[in-house]
Amino acid sequence: MRETTIAGFLSALADKAPAPGGGATAALHAAQAAALLGMAARYSTGERYAEHATTVAAVIAETDELRARALDLAEADAAAFTAVTDAYRLPKGEERTVSIARALAGAAEPPARVAETAYRLVDLCETLLPIGNRNLLTDVAAAAEAARAALTTARVNVEVNLGGITDEKTRYALLSRLADVDAAASRAERVTAEVRAGLKA
Repeated sequence: MRETTIAGFLSALADKAPAPGGGATAALHAAQAAALLGMAARYSTGERYAEHATTVAAVIAETDELRARALDLAEADAAAFTAVTDAYRLPKGEERTVSIARALAGAAEPPARVAETAYRLVDLCETLLPIGNRNLLTDVAAAAEAARAALTTARVNVEVNLGGITDEKTRYALLSRLADVDAAASRAERVTAEVRAGLKA
């Protein structure tokens, strides 16, 4: 995932293969959001932005960390989904049922973590919007939209695994981690709306 070209990734995504798939794209949406915010923050440094230097430096550091985390999750998602396909290939029986449930719970974990990463990215969009370089506000909006896509795509990639997860505590814990997706997606939309309103002013 880290070494392939964009064209190579898209070719693999379009191929008749179980991975990469939607979970990996959710993680890459998050990675792109983090990268865009990092760029906007780096253009918001220097004397002109001295009043907010500490906040901007923190945004830069955290978005770099979140970008790396999102890439890790893209790779983790592909590996987890491979475990699911391997479990389904087992002979029918109790062992197969248990293995599938365990693999599905594992496959739900990377997108759940992507959603948590994207929650934080929306926070950072809101932090940078009022203090960042005004020439980069459309990139903050683009980051918000990428974070929103990460949220909603991650959610559906968790939900698709829930039907085969037999442990109720695991199901409840996963659903709890998705509870704020709609609210965070709405906040991301408001970031974009504010930027667009400024463009028309």
